[in-house]
Amino acid sequence: MQSRVVPVEEGKDPTAATRTSQSRALPQRLLKLLVLFLVLCFGFSVVSIYMIKRYGAQSLVSAATPTLVPCVEEPSSLERWIKPPSDLMHTMSDKELFWRASLVPRIKKYPFSRTPKIAFMFLTKGPLPLAPLWERFFKGHEGLYSIYVHPLPSFQAKFPSSSVFYKRQIPSQVAEWGRMSMCDAEKRLLANALLDISNERFVLLSESCVPFYNFSIIYHYLSKSRYSFMGAFDDPGPFGRGRYNENMAPEVNISQWRKGSQWFEVSRKLAIQIVEDTTYYPKFAEFCRPACYVDEHYFPTMLTIRAANQIANRSITWVDWSRGGPHPATFGRADITEDFMKRVLGGQSCLYNDQPSSICSLFARKFAPSTLEPLLLLAPKFLGF
Repeated sequence: MQSRVVPVEEGKDPTAATRTSQSRALPQRLLKLLVLFLVLCFGFSVVSIYMIKRYGAQSLVSAATPTLVPCVEEPSSLERWIKPPSDLMHTMSDKELFWRASLVPRIKKYPFSRTPKIAFMFLTKGPLPLAPLWERFFKGHEGLYSIYVHPLPSFQAKFPSSSVFYKRQIPSQVAEWGRMSMCDAEKRLLANALLDISNERFVLLSESCVPFYNFSIIYHYLSKSRYSFMGAFDDPGPFGRGRYNENMAPEVNISQWRKGSQWFEVSRKLAIQIVEDTTYYPKFAEFCRPACYVDEHYFPTMLTIRAANQIANRSITWVDWSRGGPHPATFGRADITEDFMKRVLGGQSCLYNDQPSSICSLFARKFAPSTLEPLLLLAPKFLGF
């Protein structure tokens, strides 16, 4: 069998011939790829035009544009700084809360429209049995008040969404009568209320308190007062100076020791001083324990030392001590008569802004749940609401 011989021209390299044939084939492949690419582009264009005609260009752009969410949302306007918290149930500890509440702007004039409000702070064991009376009191005065409720931690309020007390419960802890935990609860109420920059006056109330006048009178009385209403007097007897502990010196000496009612009303300036205090608090926490009842001495003594010229030295919450005992009288349904209302509302005399006044007590306690119905009946005639 003869082998096939391929003739080769003289002077020609066989490998060069092979390369020439490959180079001729390469443009054909490129041409095919280019044609395929053009076909795909044409097809994509047709589909795009159809989608735009059918759904519109905006939906395609929004679908193709990724949504970027910043990791940290920075305040971009003044409103973010001055708007009060929408949810009172925060996760701050007391230490964090008091620090946050003590922040004060250095410029006194507000660069925005501000309507001063009164913060009504209810320190309770649980429910508010006299809530319907308070609902009537607040009605029609939205924007002029704020409400804060400090119950026992286990209590869950069930007010309807239409109630002024709806979602006004703050994070709370157990408060024991006569112990520092009671003052902690009061400071907790003040600190939460201070987070709303529009709150200018702060009233401490209990579930057994009732208003003695309508909202307009009380708002005007507190807003125009040059003083805060904190009872603070020097009691030389065993239930006053007799409770003083010499270990409280030098921060507190016996001549500065004061006693007063737990139920107070203070300005924003004094509320901040109470919340930010770290000088007198340790002394009272360690050396004023039963039979030294700290809620009767801590705030009156501290404010007498730091701001004596800013307190009126009296309370605006009326109580009846005539029955004797360690606690004031509690009134029941049978007590609430027209004669009773005339007696407690009449015959008062005090100083208001250094001038004589017959309006002295704006609130009263202690009223049992059974008093709600007669109070609602007599309120229009005697309380003005």
